[in-house]
Amino acid sequence: MKVRRRLLLSLFAIVLVAFGSLAATLAVGNEPELGLDLQGGVSVVLQPPEGVDDPEVIDQAIDVIRQRVDELGVAEPEITRQGNAVVVELPGVGDRERALEVIGQTAELRFRPVTDVIPPAGTPGAPATTAPVTVTPQAEDLPEAEVVLPAEAPEGRPPVLYRLGPAGAVGADIADAQAVFAQAQAEWSVLLTFTGEGIGRFNQLAEACFGGQPTCSQGAVAIVLDGIVVSSPTVQDASFTANEVTITGNFREEEAKDLALVLRYGALPVQLEQESVSTVSATLGADSLRAGLLAGALGTALVLVYLLLYYRALGLVVALGLCVWGALQWSVISYLGANQGLALSLAGVTGIIVSVGVTVDSYIVYFERLKDEVRSGRSLRSSVDRSFKRAFRTILAADFSAFLGAFLLWLLTVGAVRGFAFFLGLSTVLDVVVAYFFTRPLVALLGRRKAFTSARFIGVARGVAEPAGRRPVGAAR
Repeated sequence: MKVRRRLLLSLFAIVLVAFGSLAATLAVGNEPELGLDLQGGVSVVLQPPEGVDDPEVIDQAIDVIRQRVDELGVAEPEITRQGNAVVVELPGVGDRERALEVIGQTAELRFRPVTDVIPPAGTPGAPATTAPVTVTPQAEDLPEAEVVLPAEAPEGRPPVLYRLGPAGAVGADIADAQAVFAQAQAEWSVLLTFTGEGIGRFNQLAEACFGGQPTCSQGAVAIVLDGIVVSSPTVQDASFTANEVTITGNFREEEAKDLALVLRYGALPVQLEQESVSTVSATLGADSLRAGLLAGALGTALVLVYLLLYYRALGLVVALGLCVWGALQWSVISYLGANQGLALSLAGVTGIIVSVGVTVDSYIVYFERLKDEVRSGRSLRSSVDRSFKRAFRTILAADFSAFLGAFLLWLLTVGAVRGFAFFLGLSTVLDVVVAYFFTRPLVALLGRRKAFTSARFIGVARGVAEPAGRRPVGAAR
Protein backbone atom coordinates (compact mmCIF):
# COMPACT_ATOMS: atom_id res chain seq x y z
CA MET A 1 0.00 0.00 0.00
CA LYS A 2 2.87 2.39 0.78
CA VAL A 3 4.39 1.76 -2.64
CA ARG A 4 1.05 2.35 -4.32
CA ARG A 5 0.56 5.54 -2.32
CA ARG A 6 3.97 6.86 -3.37
CA LEU A 7 3.24 6.08 -6.99
CA LEU A 8 -0.12 7.84 -6.84
CA LEU A 9 1.44 10.86 -5.13
CA SER A 10 4.13 11.19 -7.82
CA LEU A 11 1.58 10.81 -10.60
CA PHE A 12 -0.85 13.29 -9.04
CA ALA A 13 1.91 15.84 -8.40
CA ILE A 14 3.26 15.90 -11.97
CA VAL A 15 -0.22 16.04 -13.49
CA LEU A 16 -1.18 18.86 -11.12
CA VAL A 17 1.98 20.83 -11.93
CA ALA A 18 1.66 20.30 -15.69
CA PHE A 19 -2.02 21.05 -16.17
CA GLY A 20 -2.27 23.49 -13.27
CA SER A 21 0.50 25.63 -14.77
CA LEU A 22 -1.13 25.30 -18.20
CA ALA A 23 -4.48 26.46 -16.79
CA ALA A 24 -2.80 29.39 -15.01
CA THR A 25 -0.94 30.32 -18.20
CA LEU A 26 -4.14 30.36 -20.22
CA ALA A 27 -6.02 32.21 -17.47
CA VAL A 28 -3.58 35.15 -17.43
CA GLY A 29 -3.44 35.21 -21.22
CA ASN A 30 0.22 34.27 -21.60
CA GLU A 31 1.33 32.53 -24.75
CA PRO A 32 4.67 31.96 -26.48
CA GLU A 33 6.26 35.05 -28.00
CA LEU A 34 6.86 34.42 -31.68
CA GLY A 35 10.08 35.23 -33.47
CA LEU A 36 10.62 37.28 -36.61
CA ASP A 37 9.98 34.39 -38.99
CA LEU A 38 6.68 33.48 -37.31
CA GLN A 39 5.05 36.81 -36.49
CA GLY A 40 6.72 39.11 -38.99
CA GLY A 41 9.00 42.06 -38.30
CA VAL A 42 12.06 43.84 -39.62
CA SER A 43 15.58 42.64 -40.39
CA VAL A 44 18.29 45.23 -41.10
CA VAL A 45 21.94 44.83 -42.06
CA LEU A 46 24.16 47.70 -40.87
CA GLN A 47 27.57 48.19 -42.48
CA PRO A 48 30.44 50.25 -40.99
CA PRO A 49 32.45 52.62 -43.20
CA GLU A 50 35.08 51.12 -45.49
CA GLY A 51 38.30 50.45 -43.64
CA VAL A 52 36.67 49.94 -40.23
CA ASP A 53 37.39 46.31 -39.40
CA ASP A 54 38.37 46.39 -35.73
CA PRO A 55 36.33 43.62 -34.00
CA GLU A 56 36.25 45.59 -30.75
CA VAL A 57 34.61 48.54 -32.47
CA ILE A 58 31.95 46.29 -34.02
CA ASP A 59 31.33 44.53 -30.69
CA GLN A 60 30.94 47.89 -28.94
CA ALA A 61 28.41 48.95 -31.57
CA ILE A 62 26.47 45.70 -31.02
CA ASP A 63 26.37 46.31 -27.25
CA VAL A 64 24.99 49.83 -27.73
CA ILE A 65 22.39 48.66 -30.26
CA ARG A 66 21.32 45.79 -27.98
CA GLN A 67 20.74 48.19 -25.07
CA ARG A 68 18.68 50.50 -27.26
CA VAL A 69 16.59 47.65 -28.67
CA ASP A 70 15.92 46.28 -25.17
CA GLU A 71 14.55 49.69 -24.19
CA LEU A 72 12.25 49.64 -27.23
CA GLY A 73 10.57 46.56 -25.72
CA VAL A 74 11.17 44.19 -28.65
CA ALA A 75 10.85 40.57 -27.54
CA GLU A 76 13.89 38.38 -28.21
CA PRO A 77 15.73 40.53 -30.77
CA GLU A 78 18.59 38.89 -32.65
CA ILE A 79 21.68 41.12 -32.94
CA THR A 80 24.64 39.36 -34.50
CA ARG A 81 27.82 39.90 -36.52
CA GLN A 82 28.32 38.65 -40.04
CA GLY A 83 31.87 39.61 -40.90
CA ASN A 84 32.01 43.35 -40.23
CA ALA A 85 28.28 43.80 -40.72
CA VAL A 86 25.77 43.98 -37.86
CA VAL A 87 22.50 42.11 -38.44
CA VAL A 88 19.51 43.21 -36.34
CA GLU A 89 16.26 41.23 -36.38
CA LEU A 90 13.25 42.79 -34.64
CA PRO A 91 10.23 40.45 -34.39
CA GLY A 92 6.81 42.03 -34.10
CA VAL A 93 8.07 45.62 -34.17
CA GLY A 94 5.20 48.03 -34.70
CA ASP A 95 6.79 51.29 -35.83
CA ARG A 96 9.45 50.19 -38.29
CA GLU A 97 10.83 53.65 -39.12
CA ARG A 98 11.19 54.63 -35.47
CA ALA A 99 13.00 51.40 -34.63
CA LEU A 100 15.44 51.76 -37.53
CA GLU A 101 16.16 55.37 -36.62
CA VAL A 102 16.90 54.53 -32.99
CA ILE A 103 19.12 51.59 -33.96
CA GLY A 104 21.25 53.39 -36.53
CA GLN A 105 21.52 56.81 -34.93
CA THR A 106 25.10 57.56 -33.96
CA ALA A 107 23.94 59.87 -31.12
CA GLU A 108 27.17 61.88 -31.04
CA LEU A 109 26.18 64.66 -28.65
CA ARG A 110 28.15 67.91 -28.37
CA PHE A 111 27.56 71.16 -26.53
CA ARG A 112 28.95 74.03 -28.60
CA PRO A 113 28.95 77.81 -28.01
CA VAL A 114 26.94 79.80 -30.56
CA THR A 115 28.93 82.59 -32.20
CA ASP A 116 26.49 83.45 -35.01
CA VAL A 117 23.00 82.59 -36.25
CA ILE A 118 22.44 82.65 -40.03
CA PRO A 119 18.76 82.66 -41.13
CA PRO A 120 17.85 81.15 -44.51
CA ALA A 121 18.34 83.42 -47.52
CA GLY A 122 15.34 85.65 -48.22
CA THR A 123 14.14 85.78 -44.60
CA PRO A 124 14.39 88.83 -42.31
CA GLY A 125 17.87 89.04 -40.80
CA ALA A 126 19.50 86.95 -43.54
CA PRO A 127 22.91 88.16 -44.82
CA ALA A 128 22.76 90.65 -47.68
CA THR A 129 25.57 88.87 -49.48
CA THR A 130 24.62 86.30 -52.07
CA ALA A 131 27.59 84.07 -51.27
CA PRO A 132 26.24 80.82 -49.79
CA VAL A 133 27.33 79.68 -46.35
CA THR A 134 28.82 76.20 -46.52
CA VAL A 135 27.69 73.64 -43.99
CA THR A 136 30.56 71.73 -42.42
CA PRO A 137 30.77 68.19 -43.91
CA GLN A 138 30.29 65.26 -41.59
CA ALA A 139 33.93 64.21 -41.85
CA GLU A 140 35.10 67.67 -40.68
CA ASP A 141 32.62 67.90 -37.79
CA LEU A 142 35.27 67.36 -35.12
CA PRO A 143 34.76 68.34 -31.44
CA GLU A 144 37.76 70.69 -31.45
CA ALA A 145 36.81 72.43 -34.74
CA GLU A 146 34.74 75.54 -35.43
CA VAL A 147 31.81 74.48 -37.60
CA VAL A 148 28.67 75.65 -39.38
CA LEU A 149 25.77 73.26 -38.77
CA PRO A 150 22.05 73.34 -39.61
CA ALA A 151 19.15 73.27 -37.21
CA GLU A 152 16.23 70.90 -37.61
CA ALA A 153 13.72 72.23 -40.12
CA PRO A 154 10.36 71.12 -41.57
CA GLU A 155 10.63 69.11 -44.77
CA GLY A 156 10.96 71.30 -47.83
CA ARG A 157 12.11 74.39 -45.92
CA PRO A 158 15.75 75.59 -45.65
CA PRO A 159 17.23 75.34 -42.14
CA VAL A 160 18.70 78.03 -39.95
CA LEU A 161 22.50 77.72 -39.82
CA TYR A 162 24.61 78.14 -36.71
CA ARG A 163 28.25 79.12 -36.57
CA LEU A 164 29.62 77.26 -33.58
CA GLY A 165 32.82 77.14 -31.56
CA PRO A 166 34.66 74.01 -30.34
CA ALA A 167 32.65 71.66 -28.15
CA GLY A 168 32.79 72.39 -24.44
CA ALA A 169 31.23 69.04 -23.46
CA VAL A 170 30.34 65.83 -25.28
CA GLY A 171 28.06 62.80 -24.90
CA ALA A 172 30.60 60.89 -22.81
CA ASP A 173 30.13 63.55 -20.09
CA ILE A 174 26.51 62.44 -19.59
CA ALA A 175 25.68 59.80 -16.96
CA ASP A 176 21.92 59.59 -17.59
CA ALA A 177 19.11 61.09 -19.66
CA GLN A 178 15.35 61.02 -19.04
CA ALA A 179 12.39 62.39 -20.97
CA VAL A 180 10.28 64.69 -18.77
CA PHE A 181 7.12 66.69 -19.26
CA ALA A 182 7.20 70.27 -17.99
CA GLN A 183 3.71 71.21 -16.81
CA ALA A 184 4.44 74.95 -16.78
CA GLN A 185 5.60 75.05 -20.40
CA ALA A 186 3.37 72.14 -21.45
CA GLU A 187 6.19 70.58 -23.45
CA TRP A 188 8.47 67.58 -23.42
CA SER A 189 12.21 67.94 -22.81
CA VAL A 190 15.20 65.77 -21.92
CA LEU A 191 16.76 66.09 -18.47
CA LEU A 192 20.48 65.31 -18.43
CA THR A 193 22.57 64.08 -15.53
CA PHE A 194 26.28 64.82 -15.97
CA THR A 195 29.25 62.97 -14.59
CA GLY A 196 31.42 64.73 -12.00
CA GLU A 197 34.04 65.79 -14.55
CA GLY A 198 31.41 66.40 -17.21
CA ILE A 199 29.50 69.03 -15.24
CA GLY A 200 32.77 70.87 -14.67
CA ARG A 201 33.41 71.10 -18.40
CA PHE A 202 29.82 72.11 -19.10
CA ASN A 203 29.95 74.87 -16.46
CA GLN A 204 33.05 76.36 -18.10
CA LEU A 205 31.03 76.63 -21.31
CA ALA A 206 27.99 78.00 -19.45
CA GLU A 207 30.13 80.67 -17.73
CA ALA A 208 31.54 81.88 -21.05
CA CYS A 209 28.08 82.09 -22.62
CA PHE A 210 26.43 83.70 -19.59
CA GLY A 211 29.12 86.39 -19.58
CA GLY A 212 28.82 87.01 -23.33
CA GLN A 213 32.49 86.30 -24.00
CA PRO A 214 33.72 86.42 -27.63
CA THR A 215 33.88 82.64 -27.75
CA CYS A 216 30.09 82.60 -27.15
CA SER A 217 28.93 85.97 -28.43
CA GLN A 218 25.28 84.91 -28.81
CA GLY A 219 25.02 83.83 -25.17
CA ALA A 220 23.55 80.47 -26.17
CA VAL A 221 24.69 76.85 -26.17
CA ALA A 222 23.90 74.73 -29.22
CA ILE A 223 23.01 71.14 -28.40
CA VAL A 224 24.22 69.20 -31.44
CA LEU A 225 23.21 65.61 -32.11
CA ASP A 226 24.77 63.86 -35.09
CA GLY A 227 25.62 67.16 -36.80
CA ILE A 228 22.16 68.69 -36.30
CA VAL A 229 21.38 71.51 -33.86
CA VAL A 230 18.37 70.18 -31.96
CA SER A 231 18.19 73.10 -29.53
CA SER A 232 20.05 76.34 -28.79
CA PRO A 233 18.85 77.65 -25.43
CA THR A 234 20.12 80.92 -24.00
CA VAL A 235 22.23 80.30 -20.91
CA GLN A 236 20.42 81.68 -17.85
CA ASP A 237 23.07 80.93 -15.24
CA ALA A 238 26.84 80.65 -15.02
CA SER A 239 26.77 77.39 -13.08
CA PHE A 240 24.59 74.27 -12.92
CA THR A 241 24.42 71.18 -10.79
CA ALA A 242 24.98 67.76 -12.37
CA ASN A 243 21.27 66.91 -12.72
CA GLU A 244 19.58 70.14 -13.80
CA VAL A 245 20.66 70.61 -17.42
CA THR A 246 17.70 70.28 -19.79
CA ILE A 247 17.50 69.92 -23.57
CA THR A 248 14.47 71.70 -24.99
CA GLY A 249 13.31 71.86 -28.58
CA ASN A 250 9.53 71.57 -28.92
CA PHE A 251 9.80 67.77 -28.74
CA ARG A 252 6.86 65.44 -29.05
CA GLU A 253 6.69 62.77 -26.36
CA GLU A 254 8.04 60.07 -28.66
CA GLU A 255 10.90 62.29 -29.86
CA ALA A 256 11.92 63.17 -26.31
CA LYS A 257 11.90 59.53 -25.21
CA ASP A 258 13.88 58.37 -28.24
CA LEU A 259 16.47 61.12 -27.72
CA ALA A 260 16.82 60.22 -24.06
CA LEU A 261 17.19 56.56 -25.04
CA VAL A 262 20.11 57.06 -27.44
CA LEU A 263 21.85 59.49 -25.09
CA ARG A 264 21.43 57.20 -22.10
CA TYR A 265 23.29 54.34 -23.75
CA GLY A 266 25.92 56.39 -25.51
CA ALA A 267 27.04 56.90 -29.05
CA LEU A 268 27.79 54.24 -31.59
CA PRO A 269 31.57 54.12 -32.11
CA VAL A 270 31.12 54.35 -35.90
CA GLN A 271 28.49 55.58 -38.30
CA LEU A 272 26.62 52.47 -39.48
CA GLU A 273 24.90 52.62 -42.85
CA GLN A 274 21.82 50.57 -43.68
CA GLU A 275 22.97 48.10 -46.31
CA SER A 276 19.62 46.35 -46.58
CA VAL A 277 16.27 46.32 -44.82
CA SER A 278 13.82 43.46 -45.24
CA THR A 279 10.35 43.08 -43.83
CA VAL A 280 8.73 39.74 -43.04
CA SER A 281 4.95 40.10 -43.22
CA ALA A 282 2.73 38.71 -40.49
CA THR A 283 0.94 36.65 -43.17
CA LEU A 284 4.14 34.92 -44.25
CA GLY A 285 5.00 34.30 -40.60
CA ALA A 286 1.57 32.77 -39.95
CA ASP A 287 2.02 30.48 -42.95
CA SER A 288 5.40 29.34 -41.62
CA LEU A 289 3.93 28.66 -38.19
CA ARG A 290 1.03 26.70 -39.69
CA ALA A 291 3.38 24.60 -41.76
CA GLY A 292 5.61 23.89 -38.76
CA LEU A 293 2.72 22.91 -36.52
CA LEU A 294 1.20 20.72 -39.23
CA ALA A 295 4.49 18.91 -39.75
CA GLY A 296 4.90 18.39 -35.99
CA ALA A 297 1.32 17.17 -35.50
CA LEU A 298 1.47 14.78 -38.46
CA GLY A 299 4.81 13.35 -37.38
CA THR A 300 3.66 12.88 -33.80
CA ALA A 301 0.41 11.24 -34.91
CA LEU A 302 2.24 8.73 -37.10
CA VAL A 303 4.62 7.87 -34.27
CA LEU A 304 1.72 7.33 -31.86
CA VAL A 305 -0.12 5.07 -34.33
CA TYR A 306 2.99 2.96 -34.73
CA LEU A 307 3.52 2.71 -30.95
CA LEU A 308 -0.12 1.75 -30.38
CA LEU A 309 0.15 -1.03 -32.93
CA TYR A 310 3.47 -2.25 -31.60
CA TYR A 311 3.10 -1.79 -27.82
CA ARG A 312 -0.72 -1.81 -27.54
CA ALA A 313 -1.80 -0.27 -24.23
CA LEU A 314 1.69 1.01 -23.53
CA GLY A 315 1.21 3.22 -26.58
CA LEU A 316 -1.55 4.99 -24.63
CA VAL A 317 1.02 5.71 -21.91
CA VAL A 318 3.17 7.43 -24.53
CA ALA A 319 0.21 9.54 -25.70
CA LEU A 320 -0.62 10.61 -22.14
CA GLY A 321 3.03 11.29 -21.38
CA LEU A 322 3.34 13.53 -24.44
CA CYS A 323 0.29 15.48 -23.24
CA VAL A 324 1.96 16.10 -19.86
CA TRP A 325 5.24 16.96 -21.60
CA GLY A 326 3.44 19.34 -23.97
CA ALA A 327 1.60 21.09 -21.10
CA LEU A 328 4.88 21.67 -19.27
CA GLN A 329 6.54 22.84 -22.47
CA TRP A 330 3.81 25.36 -23.28
CA SER A 331 3.79 26.75 -19.74
CA VAL A 332 7.56 27.18 -19.51
CA ILE A 333 7.89 28.75 -22.96
CA SER A 334 4.97 31.12 -22.30
CA TYR A 335 6.44 32.15 -18.94
CA LEU A 336 9.88 32.82 -20.42
CA GLY A 337 8.32 34.73 -23.29
CA ALA A 338 6.32 36.99 -20.96
CA ASN A 339 9.07 37.55 -18.38
CA GLN A 340 12.41 37.02 -20.12
CA GLY A 341 11.65 38.01 -23.71
CA LEU A 342 12.15 34.48 -25.09
CA ALA A 343 10.80 34.20 -28.64
CA LEU A 344 9.79 31.01 -30.41
CA SER A 345 11.21 31.01 -33.94
CA LEU A 346 10.75 28.50 -36.73
CA ALA A 347 14.11 27.02 -35.75
CA GLY A 348 12.78 26.64 -32.20
CA VAL A 349 9.68 24.85 -33.49
CA THR A 350 12.03 22.53 -35.37
CA GLY A 351 13.95 21.88 -32.14
CA ILE A 352 10.73 20.92 -30.36
CA ILE A 353 9.66 18.61 -33.20
CA VAL A 354 13.07 16.90 -33.18
CA SER A 355 12.84 16.53 -29.39
CA VAL A 356 9.63 14.50 -29.81
CA GLY A 357 11.84 11.78 -31.23
CA VAL A 358 14.19 12.05 -28.24
CA THR A 359 11.21 11.78 -25.89
CA VAL A 360 9.71 8.78 -27.68
CA ASP A 361 13.11 7.07 -27.53
CA SER A 362 12.89 7.19 -23.74
CA TYR A 363 9.64 5.24 -23.80
CA ILE A 364 11.03 2.71 -26.24
CA VAL A 365 14.11 2.11 -24.07
CA TYR A 366 11.83 1.46 -21.07
CA PHE A 367 9.36 -0.74 -22.92
CA GLU A 368 12.06 -2.83 -24.58
CA ARG A 369 13.70 -3.40 -21.20
CA LEU A 370 10.26 -4.38 -19.86
CA LYS A 371 9.87 -6.90 -22.69
CA ASP A 372 13.24 -8.43 -21.86
CA GLU A 373 12.26 -8.86 -18.21
CA VAL A 374 8.93 -10.50 -19.09
CA ARG A 375 10.54 -12.81 -21.64
CA SER A 376 13.01 -13.93 -19.00
CA GLY A 377 10.11 -15.42 -17.05
CA ARG A 378 9.07 -12.67 -14.67
CA SER A 379 5.55 -11.33 -14.39
CA LEU A 380 4.73 -7.88 -15.73
CA ARG A 381 3.98 -6.63 -12.24
CA SER A 382 7.38 -7.61 -10.88
CA SER A 383 9.18 -6.44 -14.01
CA VAL A 384 7.94 -2.84 -14.03
CA ASP A 385 10.19 -1.39 -11.31
CA ARG A 386 13.16 -3.58 -12.14
CA SER A 387 13.11 -2.67 -15.82
CA PHE A 388 12.64 1.05 -15.14
CA LYS A 389 15.69 1.25 -12.86
CA ARG A 390 17.84 -0.23 -15.59
CA ALA A 391 16.22 1.74 -18.39
CA PHE A 392 16.42 5.05 -16.54
CA ARG A 393 20.21 4.93 -16.52
CA THR A 394 20.14 4.59 -20.31
CA ILE A 395 17.56 7.38 -20.59
CA LEU A 396 19.73 9.70 -18.48
CA ALA A 397 22.81 8.93 -20.57
CA ALA A 398 20.96 9.52 -23.85
CA ASP A 399 19.26 12.71 -22.67
CA PHE A 400 22.49 14.05 -21.20
CA SER A 401 24.20 13.54 -24.55
CA ALA A 402 21.37 15.35 -26.34
CA PHE A 403 21.40 18.17 -23.78
CA LEU A 404 25.17 18.54 -23.99
CA GLY A 405 25.01 18.79 -27.76
CA ALA A 406 22.22 21.38 -27.52
CA PHE A 407 24.14 23.37 -24.90
CA LEU A 408 27.30 23.49 -27.02
CA LEU A 409 25.26 24.59 -30.04
CA TRP A 410 23.65 27.34 -27.98
CA LEU A 411 27.00 28.43 -26.55
CA LEU A 412 29.03 28.48 -29.75
CA THR A 413 26.54 29.60 -32.40
CA VAL A 414 24.39 32.64 -33.15
CA GLY A 415 21.06 33.38 -34.79
CA ALA A 416 18.49 30.73 -35.56
CA VAL A 417 20.74 27.84 -34.52
CA ARG A 418 20.69 29.09 -30.93
CA GLY A 419 16.90 28.98 -30.94
CA PHE A 420 16.96 25.40 -32.18
CA ALA A 421 19.50 24.45 -29.50
CA PHE A 422 17.63 26.15 -26.65
CA PHE A 423 14.30 24.47 -27.30
CA LEU A 424 15.93 21.09 -27.92
CA GLY A 425 17.74 21.38 -24.58
CA LEU A 426 14.58 22.47 -22.74
CA SER A 427 12.59 19.60 -24.21
CA THR A 428 15.27 17.11 -23.20
CA VAL A 429 15.20 18.26 -19.58
CA LEU A 430 11.41 17.98 -19.48
CA ASP A 431 11.66 14.47 -20.93
CA VAL A 432 13.67 13.30 -17.90
CA VAL A 433 11.14 14.89 -15.54
CA VAL A 434 8.16 13.25 -17.26
CA ALA A 435 9.87 9.85 -17.51
CA TYR A 436 10.55 9.69 -13.77
CA PHE A 437 7.50 11.37 -12.28
CA PHE A 438 4.82 10.30 -14.79
CA THR A 439 5.77 7.31 -16.93
CA ARG A 440 7.31 5.27 -14.11
CA PRO A 441 4.37 5.48 -11.66
CA LEU A 442 1.71 5.19 -14.37
CA VAL A 443 3.10 1.98 -15.85
CA ALA A 444 3.68 0.57 -12.37
CA LEU A 445 0.07 1.25 -11.33
CA LEU A 446 -1.42 -0.04 -14.58
CA GLY A 447 0.75 -3.14 -14.41
CA ARG A 448 -1.13 -4.15 -11.28
CA ARG A 449 -4.46 -4.18 -13.13
CA LYS A 450 -5.43 -7.33 -15.03
CA ALA A 451 -7.72 -5.45 -17.41
CA PHE A 452 -4.74 -3.40 -18.56
CA THR A 453 -2.37 -6.31 -18.94
CA SER A 454 -4.66 -8.96 -20.47
CA ALA A 455 -7.27 -7.11 -22.56
CA ARG A 456 -7.98 -8.86 -25.85
CA PHE A 457 -6.85 -6.22 -28.32
CA ILE A 458 -4.79 -3.66 -26.39
CA GLY A 459 -3.51 -5.72 -23.48
CA VAL A 460 0.13 -5.18 -22.56
CA ALA A 461 0.68 -8.93 -22.87
CA ARG A 462 0.38 -8.57 -26.63
CA GLY A 463 2.75 -5.62 -26.62
CA VAL A 464 5.48 -7.32 -24.61
CA ALA A 465 4.84 -10.75 -26.15
CA GLU A 466 5.48 -13.06 -23.20
CA PRO A 467 6.47 -16.52 -24.48
CA ALA A 468 3.89 -19.27 -24.35
CA GLY A 469 4.00 -21.53 -21.32
CA ARG A 470 4.78 -18.79 -18.84
CA ARG A 471 2.34 -17.82 -16.19
CA PRO A 472 -0.26 -15.22 -17.23
CA VAL A 473 1.01 -11.69 -17.34
CA GLY A 474 0.04 -9.84 -14.19
CA ALA A 475 -0.55 -13.03 -12.18
CA ALA A 476 0.48 -13.09 -8.55
CA ARG A 477 3.74 -14.77 -7.70
